[in-house]
Amino acid sequence: MRASPQQLAAFTEVYRERSVTRAATALGVTQSAVTQHLARLEQIVGARLFVRHRSGLEPTRQAEELFALTDRLRVLEQLVAERIDAYANLREGRLTIIANAPRPAMPLIAAFAARHPGVRIAFSLVSWSLAMKSIEARETDVAIVTEPGPTPGHERQPLSRGRFVAIMRRDHPLARRRSLSLSDLAAEVLILPEEGSLTRRRVEEAAAAAGIVLPRIVEMTSFPLVREAAMHGLGLGVILEDSVFPGPEMAARRIRELPGALTTYLVIPADKRELRFVRAFRDCV
Repeated sequence: MRASPQQLAAFTEVYRERSVTRAATALGVTQSAVTQHLARLEQIVGARLFVRHRSGLEPTRQAEELFALTDRLRVLEQLVAERIDAYANLREGRLTIIANAPRPAMPLIAAFAARHPGVRIAFSLVSWSLAMKSIEARETDVAIVTEPGPTPGHERQPLSRGRFVAIMRRDHPLARRRSLSLSDLAAEVLILPEEGSLTRRRVEEAAAAAGIVLPRIVEMTSFPLVREAAMHGLGLGVILEDSVFPGPEMAARRIRELPGALTTYLVIPADKRELRFVRAFRDCV
């Protein structure tokens, strides 16, 4: 038995939205129809595709493998629809965006939202490692990621360059210096993003190369939390310069062992670059 286009469309939207209700809205059908399509597809596959939790629907391994193919079909359907009716001149729709830092993502999102107020934006600030997994799994329309590494099947456009800096309160004694070394940071409580992040990896590699031990590390999940912790005097944070919005209460100092600039890229699946919303976002860039 073959799966029908309606079943595949229902599955793809449920996977994207992690919700039957939102998938039904996106497809313009009832929740009951989506549920029935999903149940019939599970019968054909012979396995459950989603597990329900309090936080929403979690895809199974079979669902992840299937989505990698069905998402491409939905993209083609969207392209055909947009060519036929110009997609209502961008008055309605949805765009999913992820980033591993607030900047340069937020100014671009603000510019896009001002031009296209009817488009619903689903934005997530995630760690570098989660961003890479999302790109690989095709779970987002647009990604803004620092030094993403190989991204086969995706178009990349450089957005900005920046170096790592140590951030601290302006009344911290080290704020009087023009630059710092990792040995200075080793004597302080050091606030870093979680393991697997690009920042954490680069800092630990530089410390190992210099023979420096970083004994006191406090782990945070994102750059904004690193900044918030440093602002409250928990310790010194390490972030990319200009990755968060500056404030008069904070000081940022270069780290001598981390001199190289890193590039943040706009990353888009190659087959989605001609979607009207994606093209419109690229125009804001």
